Amino acid sequence: MTDVSRPVPAANGANDDDDTFEQDLKDMLKDGPILDNNSSGIQDGNPHETESARIPTNLPKSTIPRSYTVPPGTIWSRSTDNWTAKGQQQATTNVPLTSPQRNGEGNRPKKPDFSGFNASKLEGIKNWSMNTYKCTRQLISERLGKASRTVDLELESQIEVLRDTQRKYANILRLARALTSHFYHVVQTQRLLGDAFSDLAQKSPELQEEFCYNADTQRSLCKNGETLLGAMNFFTSGVNTLCNKTMEDTLTTIKSYETARIEYDAYRADLEALQLGPKDPTTQARAAEANVQFQKHKEKFDRLRGDVSIKLKFLEENKVKVMHKQLLLFHNAIAAYFSGNEAELEAVMKRFSIKLQPPNASTPSWLEQHE
Repeated sequence: MTDVSRPVPAANGANDDDDTFEQDLKDMLKDGPILDNNSSGIQDGNPHETESARIPTNLPKSTIPRSYTVPPGTIWSRSTDNWTAKGQQQATTNVPLTSPQRNGEGNRPKKPDFSGFNASKLEGIKNWSMNTYKCTRQLISERLGKASRTVDLELESQIEVLRDTQRKYANILRLARALTSHFYHVVQTQRLLGDAFSDLAQKSPELQEEFCYNADTQRSLCKNGETLLGAMNFFTSGVNTLCNKTMEDTLTTIKSYETARIEYDAYRADLEALQLGPKDPTTQARAAEANVQFQKHKEKFDRLRGDVSIKLKFLEENKVKVMHKQLLLFHNAIAAYFSGNEAELEAVMKRFSIKLQPPNASTPSWLEQHE
């Protein structure tokens, strides 16, 4: 092959170029395939091509087998010094590796195996579905006025009072937090104002005495304000515990009681409908099973009703004790602060065992708070 990157020789070397060109042409013809009658059949599109047209002729004699069968569709290509048949490799790789199954079982889908599925889960799903259906039907029937419901007038009135009390206590908690937040900003402003007065007292000799008086006043108010903030935070913490934890726990039990009441009425309605039906053996058996379910839900309903009554009683006693302490603290701290009685304010904090946090103290860690 000619080297196209070779520089063009000068005009006086034309004879050398002709010799080189002829030699390169001979090499190309030598490397190319021999065009005989068999190859002309390939060029003419003759489908009845012979095997010799596909076998290269420039192979060494030692590499040409004496008896060689070329598979149809084989295309020869040369890589480095050896000739390989790509069509034969492709045909070999397309052969399935798995042996065929007998009786056509290879393409048959396997049946799903449900042996590991627990039958109790299916039974639980079935019972839950039936219970949900009955409770939904009972609830809709009650709202449409087509079904009766079990009502404990005394307990229902106490539950309604509790819900109304929680709404009012939540409003008090919201207002107390807002007051604490506003007063905190007032205390911070007083601290900054006292620092500004103290700085001006050093830089203004003619007004030094007046600035010092105002700086001391603001610092005293700031100190008492921090004490009052401790009392207000203690008050909001107590109201928050009572409203969002103690009352909420009782309301959670009340929600369970109301759900049990709906289930009780739903199974009671089913039992009454079966008892009014025909007296055949099938209906009697269904009525006996419904009676078992009714008794089970009746026990659950009675137990939750007793739990609600006990929790409402203890909640009322706890509410009175907690709010008596919190309201007394809030009143005495507010009165002592705005009257300027610093000694009384300190006495109030000691009486209620409230520890004040220093202004620059860091927040204690979770482990320190629970020690």
